[in-house]
Amino acid sequence: MPLPDAIREKLAGLPDAPGVYLMRDRGGRVIYVGKAASLRKRVRSYFRPGALRRADPKLRGLVHAARDLEIVPLRNEAEAILFEGRLIKEYRPRYNVDFRDDKRFLLLRVDPREPFPRFDLCRIAREDGRLYFGPYASSAAARAALEFLDRRFGLRRCRPRLPGPVDHRHCLNDILRFCTAPCIGRIDGAAYGARVAEACAFLRGERPALLREVQAAMREAAAAQRFEQAAALRDTLRLLQDVVRQRVRARLPRAAPDAAPAAGLAALREALALPTPPETIEAYDISNISGTFAVGSMVCAVGGVPRPARYRRFRIRTVEGADDPAMMAEVLRRRFERRGQAGWAPPDLVLVDGGLAQVRAARREADRLGLGALPVVGLAKRFEELHAGPPGAERVLKLPPGSPALRVLQRLRDEAHRFALAYHRHLRARRIRESALDEVEGIGPRRKQALLRAFGSVDRLRRAEVAEIATVPGIGPALAAALRAALATGTEKGERRGPRRSG
Repeated sequence: MPLPDAIREKLAGLPDAPGVYLMRDRGGRVIYVGKAASLRKRVRSYFRPGALRRADPKLRGLVHAARDLEIVPLRNEAEAILFEGRLIKEYRPRYNVDFRDDKRFLLLRVDPREPFPRFDLCRIAREDGRLYFGPYASSAAARAALEFLDRRFGLRRCRPRLPGPVDHRHCLNDILRFCTAPCIGRIDGAAYGARVAEACAFLRGERPALLREVQAAMREAAAAQRFEQAAALRDTLRLLQDVVRQRVRARLPRAAPDAAPAAGLAALREALALPTPPETIEAYDISNISGTFAVGSMVCAVGGVPRPARYRRFRIRTVEGADDPAMMAEVLRRRFERRGQAGWAPPDLVLVDGGLAQVRAARREADRLGLGALPVVGLAKRFEELHAGPPGAERVLKLPPGSPALRVLQRLRDEAHRFALAYHRHLRARRIRESALDEVEGIGPRRKQALLRAFGSVDRLRRAEVAEIATVPGIGPALAAALRAALATGTEKGERRGPRRSG
């Protein structure tokens, strides 16, 4: 079978990188979503004549129906698995089976405000003051982590907020499992809280020695020829390694009081030699793929606590190609030019995601706008190094891992990254959805714009009747019927919510 021209051209330029790919039929509908550790190898494998001859009928049907494909490169395979699941839930492609239910990926959750906190599993992260770790692409990894935390740190599994002797009468976890039994006073609140803090540090990847303990136990079991135990420990180790690679997501209530950031701000003032602790900090990040769908984010914290009402996001307008420092400069220029407006007073500290290049780009914009005294620092992800100091005399600070000052900056940096990535994915997903209109014969840019202006989204357009579509200027009954048929399958969940305010 000859390949469609659109597919042949794209196969030649596939990157050797992890990501997600979408296949479309002749009507532009998404019929399959897949993920790959290498997009080049995985996608090309579908269209090899030898492989196709040995394929099952379902795969042959997919390849024969595919008329176009689209790729989304991502940073790693775990992110590809998560994004694949989101797209499958959104489009419900004909040739996909997995992920078509409404379940979300698992997270680990703990409420540090409880007298004796306990970890449990959930699928939705809420702004309720709890700490959320994940989401985890592997449910087995999440459950293995929960079991390991309970066993290693002696955490409780019972549900009462403040367990007591009455609860202990009906519970044998201190005998059959690993519970330290705070309900009958075998451990006090301070010691139990220290165990929970260590468990959280492990999930953040700050306690690699615990993984080495499991590895040592595996080797000891193998040396003693307890091979079943060694195999079980090996599997547990692999799952735990997957878990600790994923960062913590702290979902704080919008106005929750928190005493911990005060120590972090004081330590930050000392580390950066600031005159006062930085009460207001703004953090910036850039998200793009080879310069496409480039966006910037600004998140703000007051007193060390995030203030989502002050978050802003920006579409990059003046920079072409992958030039993160120039994009950072554009975002800061547009933000600082608004400093005279209500609610846009300059912060006490600017944090940029990146190294020296991003810091210097930010300082140039601050100097140009008369804000040369504004402290600007950069936090590089790879080694968690802090780039600070006056222009021309910058220095690299290596704050101790887990220090209060570093925790404040990491938390804001990660929140800025999350906010930028969410906007970037929103734009990519919207482009994927709206491209369905491009595949309908007779729908050009003007008619597409008129349809979106009339209905607001492809989702609403799909639910409209033919007579209602035909009332749009330039769309007659015949074209409305063809358009309705082309959009008849799938549901567009991604556009039901409007975006946040953009800068």
